[in-house]
Amino acid sequence: MAKSLVHVPHAPNPMLVKQSQFFSALPPALLSEMAEQFRVEEWPKKTFVDGESLMTRFHILLEGQLEMKRSNPETGREVTLDMLYPGDSFDVIVLLDGQPHEMIMAPLTPLKLLSVPIDVMRKWLWSYPELNRQFLPYLARKMREQEDLSTSFVLYDIPTRLSRIILKHIDKIKAYTGDPKQEHRFHLVNGLSDEVLARMVGSVRQVVNKHLQYWKSQGVLTKKRNQLTINDLEALKKEAELTRSGL
Repeated sequence: MAKSLVHVPHAPNPMLVKQSQFFSALPPALLSEMAEQFRVEEWPKKTFVDGESLMTRFHILLEGQLEMKRSNPETGREVTLDMLYPGDSFDVIVLLDGQPHEMIMAPLTPLKLLSVPIDVMRKWLWSYPELNRQFLPYLARKMREQEDLSTSFVLYDIPTRLSRIILKHIDKIKAYTGDPKQEHRFHLVNGLSDEVLARMVGSVRQVVNKHLQYWKSQGVLTKKRNQLTINDLEALKKEAELTRSGL
């Protein structure tokens, strides 16, 4: 891990551990026992995460936004495989198979995390059915998201993929600061630059910017730096070819 990584030198209290969806339904006595195994970590923005550290500790994100991506060292091209928000965990792949995972973890904001030795987490999954009942639905959701990602790259064009990505992340970050009476009219997506969006849809920044500027000219959205305000949600859903409400 990079030298800038800071470990807060105390164990978290059980209420902090309970913030993770994996542990939210566990009995208080069990939470207190588990909390002794956790530590709190703080990662600055753009921290380099050594893959070896993901082999030894399992992480739960409490605060911030973390991008998981892969890159081609020969071309420099990158693709985003997942965007993690508070409540998400990593690295689930290593947890399950114990093998190195070729993945770049890129904090887009400063992060606050809980971590536990990965062997301990594996033991808990074997020992506590209550934890499995929380973990397995999360794992299934992540598998479905990866299935959607891979099929989207093959079946849909860039405008459709981009609109779906934007819609998916609308409810991930809630940061509306305007008139509360107008809140229902606005849907915000924060922190995703054109470059990040391009990685998420398997394209390049110039192409993504072209589509965003077109939607801006049509009044579908307003763009300001790394913030998108969605003004016409139905138009974006139509672009995404969604035939049902919700995502």
